[in-house]
Amino acid sequence: MAKSLQITLKRSLIGRPADQKETVKALGLRKIHQTVEKQDNVAMRGMIFKVKHLVDVKEIGE
Repeated sequence: MAKSLQITLKRSLIGRPADQKETVKALGLRKIHQTVEKQDNVAMRGMIFKVKHLVDVKEIGE
């Protein structure tokens, strides 16, 4: 079974570089404290690594 990741935006995007804003948008996050659930794969891990200082991540085993 595939694991999934629960990703929560914890910090504001104000004053952040455009590439970080686009990465957060691509993760499906728009507002602070919004949470999305995504498949755990290499692409998601790379996106999360790029904005790890802005988000909180929990692994959810299914």
